[in-house]
Amino acid sequence: MKQVNKNQIFIAACISLVVTAMTFAIRAGILTQLGEEFEISNQKLGWINSMAFFGFPVAMIIGGLLYNKLGPKKIMVAAFFSHLLGLLLTIFAGGFWTLIISTFFIGFANGAVEAACNPLIADMYTKNRTAMLNKFHVWFPGGIVIGSLISKFMTDFGMGWQLQIGVMLIPTLIYGYMFFKQELPESEHIEKDTATNIKSLVDPLFIFILICMTLTAISEFGPQQWVETILGNSGASPMLVLAMVTGIMALGRYFAGPIVHRLNPIGVLLMSAIITTAAVYSMSIAEGSMIYLAAVLFALGVCYFWPTMIGFTSEYLPKTGALGMSLVGGAGMFSTSIWQPVIGTWLDDAKEAAISTGLAEEIAELTAGKATLGKMMFFPLTVGVLFLILFMFRKKLEERRVPQGHASEEIV
Repeated sequence: MKQVNKNQIFIAACISLVVTAMTFAIRAGILTQLGEEFEISNQKLGWINSMAFFGFPVAMIIGGLLYNKLGPKKIMVAAFFSHLLGLLLTIFAGGFWTLIISTFFIGFANGAVEAACNPLIADMYTKNRTAMLNKFHVWFPGGIVIGSLISKFMTDFGMGWQLQIGVMLIPTLIYGYMFFKQELPESEHIEKDTATNIKSLVDPLFIFILICMTLTAISEFGPQQWVETILGNSGASPMLVLAMVTGIMALGRYFAGPIVHRLNPIGVLLMSAIITTAAVYSMSIAEGSMIYLAAVLFALGVCYFWPTMIGFTSEYLPKTGALGMSLVGGAGMFSTSIWQPVIGTWLDDAKEAAISTGLAEEIAELTAGKATLGKMMFFPLTVGVLFLILFMFRKKLEERRVPQGHASEEIV
């Protein structure tokens, strides 16, 4: 590896992930405002949301296929300009279709960040892949905390959604500058032959993990993206719930190293699925302040899903290289894209049914939110069964794992 500043590269990657996370948080915070200003139904808002999740896997597939040829720096340049374009188009959006297009560019930028940074970090910290990927992914929930608090503050003070989107231009310019000036390392510890990467995808374990990722992703992002709509009339502050959930997730990921080393990635994933199932069910029946306790449980459940799935792919399916990590991440976001309008339809249908029984609109919205959460519980429940099967074969799977260290590689 060339003499490069790994710490500076890692920090730049973390800032780019903060931008990615802020796009999720602030969009969740302004979803109701967008619906009212442009007279857009929950179903259509679901389609707008889905573009962020659709653009993400498109970028990850392209980035995964071209990573060995282009390298992470050029992919990050593409992420930077896509973020700029998407944010500016959103600020000047005039309705449903312009929001669809601008949200796609933001989703593409978010996917490009992951397509570049996940394999880059796995390569730089090859002895601590899952632990360091968890530490990198601290800044997804960390960025959501930042974004959700900014959204709540600006909304409470009557600042429009355009200004909330504009705030994200600041960290975008910062990470763009940092990546432009840094020299990034050559790949040395991941498989660089794209033909080998593609051949290695034809593996039952890889297909199994792809299926699991579609369920872990919607288990995490389903409740988060609809938090304002689902919990708006629950007696709890939706943006505070989101900030609390993601704050706990950030802490959990930062200290993931000892947990991953003790339980190994398979044990961590099984534990996460069990806790998430209990948490989503609790959120569907909780009232008032009890929602905050259910949200804490949810945070502990989904905390390790995303980075541990990427880390599992890197450690147990190393021949798939950057492409394997990108496809797994892409599968998660593609699944979330597909389910967004479905969740929106669940909410619309449940609200209509509640109103038809004579309930007031606010009560009907709360009833619809709880019913929708009840349906979402089956995502983590299903993946929990799949992880239990994986757990039963964990000793055999350890034979194919990339050797890992037992001490964290610290970032200064």
